[in-house]
This record gives sequence, C-alpha cells and structure tokens, in this order.
Amino acid sequence: MIEKAPLCSDRIRKITGSFAFIEHRFLRGGYFASLHVNEVLLYLFLVLVSDRNGLSYYSYDRICTLLRIGTDAYIEARNGLIRKDLIAFDGRVFQVLSLPDQPVGDPGLLKTEEDMCRSDPAMVHQIVVNAFGR
Repeated sequence: MIEKAPLCSDRIRKITGSFAFIEHRFLRGGYFASLHVNEVLLYLFLVLVSDRNGLSYYSYDRICTLLRIGTDAYIEARNGLIRKDLIAFDGRVFQVLSLPDQPVGDPGLLKTEEDMCRSDPAMVHQIVVNAFGR
C-alpha cells in the first residue's frame, strides 16, 4: 500500500461554510471522459454554485462571463450535459442530477432550427410545451 503524507502539512484543506462535491465515480465510471471540454467546465461550475439540492439560478450571460466562453459554446455544453443526463434545465433554473447508472453517449449536436426548437429547453416553444403540454 502507498503511504500517503501531505506535501504541505500546514495547508491541509478543511471544509468550512458551503460545500460542493463530485462523486469519485464521476472519474472512475467514465463520465468525465465522456464530456467535451466546455461540458466539463460548465458541469464543474454548476456543481460549485449549486445548493444542497443541486439547484443553481445563474443566468447564461453571467455563466458565459465567468467561464469566459461564448453563447454558442455555452448552449452546446448545456445541451450536451442535458443529453448526457447530468443536469436538468427548465429555461431558468439548473439542477445538477445524481449520476445515471452509466455514462450516456452523445447523440450529436443540434444541427437544424427544427432540432433546436424541439430539443432546446430554453426555447420559448419548449417552455410552453413543457408548461402546458402539446
């Protein structure tokens, strides 16, 4: 067994105040490897800013500013995390979800306006469909 000793014993992390965590299974179970760079960035950000139920109310423009990514990169990352069943989003609120049993594959980007209207939860059409049904 490897003997573990801190490199800087005067700087050992302590949990104070709020707390964010990521299951070790996120790395070992292949979830991390299944994500694109901006998906990892957005996922880690949402984990850090969410409350104990995984909820976050950050707006897309604030997220883009803090992560230093453009709107298109944000939308692709957000939609990728939704498709991979790692987050939920209702157009206003994010929820970091418990990890699914296995990583979900990426079926690809939304390429047409029709795909975007049908699949993008932030689209007005999708919000109305979610609220009132078809």
